[in-house]
Amino acid sequence: MRSVERAAMRVPGVATARASLAAKRLTATYDPAATCEADVIAALDRVGFEAATLEESKEDRGDQRQKYLLRRVAVAGFAAMNIMLISIAVWSGEGGDMDPALAQMFRWLSALIALPTVIYAGEPFFVSAYSALKGRRLNMDVPISLAIILATGMSIYQTMEASEQVYFDAAVTLLFFLLVGRYLDEALRVRARGEAQNLLSLQNGIVTLVAEGGSQTKVPASALRPGDRILVAVGERVGADGVVAHGTGEVDQSLITGETMPVGVTDGAEVYAGTLNLTRSLEIEVTAADDATLLAEISRLMMAAEQGKARYRVLADRAAQIYAPAVHGLGLATFVGWLVFGASWQTALTYAIAVLIITCPCALALAVPVVQIAAASRLFKRGVMVKVPDGLERIAEVDTVVFDKTGTLTLGEPQLLDAGNVPADTLAAAASLASGSRHPFSRALVAAAEERLGSVEVARDVEETPGEGLSVKTARSEERLGSAAWCGVEGAAGQTAEVWYRRGDDEPVCFRFADRLRPDAAETVAALKARGLAVALLSGDREGVVARTAREAGIDVFVGELKPAGKISWLEDCANEGRKVLMVGDGLNDAPALAAAHASMSPATAADISQRAADFIFQGRALSPVVEAIKTGSRARTMAFQNFGVALVYNAICVPLAMAGFVTPLIAAIVMSSSSILVTLNATRLAGGPRP
Repeated sequence: MRSVERAAMRVPGVATARASLAAKRLTATYDPAATCEADVIAALDRVGFEAATLEESKEDRGDQRQKYLLRRVAVAGFAAMNIMLISIAVWSGEGGDMDPALAQMFRWLSALIALPTVIYAGEPFFVSAYSALKGRRLNMDVPISLAIILATGMSIYQTMEASEQVYFDAAVTLLFFLLVGRYLDEALRVRARGEAQNLLSLQNGIVTLVAEGGSQTKVPASALRPGDRILVAVGERVGADGVVAHGTGEVDQSLITGETMPVGVTDGAEVYAGTLNLTRSLEIEVTAADDATLLAEISRLMMAAEQGKARYRVLADRAAQIYAPAVHGLGLATFVGWLVFGASWQTALTYAIAVLIITCPCALALAVPVVQIAAASRLFKRGVMVKVPDGLERIAEVDTVVFDKTGTLTLGEPQLLDAGNVPADTLAAAASLASGSRHPFSRALVAAAEERLGSVEVARDVEETPGEGLSVKTARSEERLGSAAWCGVEGAAGQTAEVWYRRGDDEPVCFRFADRLRPDAAETVAALKARGLAVALLSGDREGVVARTAREAGIDVFVGELKPAGKISWLEDCANEGRKVLMVGDGLNDAPALAAAHASMSPATAADISQRAADFIFQGRALSPVVEAIKTGSRARTMAFQNFGVALVYNAICVPLAMAGFVTPLIAAIVMSSSSILVTLNATRLAGGPRP
């Protein structure tokens, strides 16, 4: 990984370079006046890495790579089974009545099977090792290739000498197990990348463009620009983000919000690329297209989870880099040591090959990356995007969870309280006056009236005074809806937001609103407490409103009327006490606190600056992704340490045994490959499971 970054950084004009082996991407910033992408690609080619610009490689080649590996797994497995059967026949005949000529024929038959198998199935390792050596560096495929070539070459020599000590079975079995592990690793990566890339394919179709004169033409969705109008028929997916210009219907936004219930839309409603139109044709005005859509942003967030270097991953990368030269040293020491103690060069080389095989750092190198990929994949299926790789490690360490109120613990959608206690005629009149306003309280009032009365008559000739309210004059009186002062009411501040309605000289009526908690807010808080986490609520809202919300959610610690600096100060106090805080917020004023916290999350509806500051983005109306992220982070940390433990214990036990001559190349191949497969399978347990 560092070799890739160093090669890119040596190109004049390149300012930064960050490689992700999991994503197989290099992200670089450079001065266009000094260099270009072609120069970076050429520099990578000189050190043995084939590269292409992202635009040239948009076609997902994950399936091709999987098929490439699967073919070699099949060939190696078939060859290993046949060579093993031949070897068993030879072993059982030794010391018995098997004709030596027949045994020698079996060895040549094994060689005829093994040699083309090693050349074909070993290609992924040989190509990688050659590229590394060409770039004057070492990777884990160098000792693997060396061990396979030495085992095969020595076995051919021994066969020519009619010796009984041949290890074709070891070389081919080693290849088989290594390829199985590499195939599983590739499948895990493809699944993690594919889930994000599949989203983009839902917006990259053909759409119906509506011209100013009303004519319709079919164009690729990538050709759309803001301001264009498209017609989306029933059963089609929206090709870009936009607003409904004409039409009423229902859409399936489960890809965006995670909610499976259809959402009603009408003129002015926002819709997103990938949304499925369910009922009636809609004409949509494009606001964002192609790479600027929300789906594209989700895909970028998902890929960002594999960019950068987490702490445990850095440790694994460094260990693997140091390990390769050490492996060669151990192999050479074993060979020389056995020669010094009087062993034949064949015996010494056999033990050295076993050491090279058994000390392959595959398990160590895979220990953390496969867990990170599996964890990101699991969270993605549950509506959570991991933005930074070390976010998984940090969220596993938190002991306190702090929520913002509006838009985070609540939905940011006001709801009319005690609507049933308001006289029906008063509710109808107030809702009629509010029906033409886009104010959140007006919409909530109309929604409550429609729910209770069935329909609302739209008032005409309504005048709106910014900052005050609405008014309409009738033949008999004037009606007003708005602030207390606007309706002639003195003083009215409580624990909820208030809107007043007054008709002429009648007694004014107060409509009280409260922001609705997310549907599972109380359950989420209870689940966090059950895990032993402290939970707090910080908000810039009035103390009384914050207290009421905290009480409904089951939160004991709350602070209201906090400015952004106050939130940061509160978080710093926690840090000084040794506490590690997860901050969950969505507003512009939450961005500094999100950046200051030990770990941070934002809903997908959050302001852009908050999303940039957060480590995780979650979708939908539920808060359960917060608990899921903490659980997954904890499990990922546990599995990373488990994988480290497997790799270290394996080496501590097996390397001395191999150097002492107690392990043959065949046993070394089986044991080493099993450790690599074990850490990969351990990680797949984390990625599995359906969306809850």
